[in-house]
Amino acid sequence: MSAAGAGPEIVISRDAAALADEAARRFVAAARAAVAARGRFTVALSGGSTPRALFRLLAAAPYNEQLDWARVHVYWGDERTVPPGDEQSNYRMAREHLLSRVPIPETQVHRIVAENPDPEAAADAYATTLRQTFALADGEFPRFDLIHLGLGTEGHTASLFPGSPALAERSRSIAAPWVEKLGSFRITLTPPTINAAREVQFLAAGAEKAAIVRAILRDPKNPDELPAQIVAPAGGRLVWLLDEAAAGELGE
Repeated sequence: MSAAGAGPEIVISRDAAALADEAARRFVAAARAAVAARGRFTVALSGGSTPRALFRLLAAAPYNEQLDWARVHVYWGDERTVPPGDEQSNYRMAREHLLSRVPIPETQVHRIVAENPDPEAAADAYATTLRQTFALADGEFPRFDLIHLGLGTEGHTASLFPGSPALAERSRSIAAPWVEKLGSFRITLTPPTINAAREVQFLAAGAEKAAIVRAILRDPKNPDELPAQIVAPAGGRLVWLLDEAAAGELGE
């Protein structure tokens, strides 16, 4: 089912498997529309269990045959400061379940080089990648065709955690904030980059997400405590793809 209105589009699927299938259909539709309009499709991927199921669908028939992979450019919304082969790496997950199984040119897979011992340098390097591959002028932000986002039970999205200084970022496309609760740096797209996208999709499944989904969508705006509330694409679409369990408190 879909709930339409002045706010974000909310699409509720029966379960996590149906949610992944809905996301796969929308991925293909977005890619086809972008290629038809601009000759390529730019997407920023996320980590997590729901994207893993989506990646597996996209790597298999019929979806893998519906995409012109030679025109797809893949980026990431955030990354842990680990090598690409680490089991915690968002890049590794996408590589294992999708990218190694489809004919996408390696030059069009733009990973965050997060193993750099200097996280700020890693963020700056990815900002350079964005400037070059999107042909940006000074002060411009990349306009992704699609950005996938997950949602933490405390309200974080990408690597924008409650209280993060990156939430106040207005000039940089990517940042490397210290995340106190994790005791590590993360590398993440910033709010103005996310909000420049043509479409942003949250993917959330499971009853453990129900309370935070309700808070993000129903509570007064307070992005410092609920970072996912900062996502509001200017001139773009915001879509929440939920399963019934994650949407379970929206009717209360």
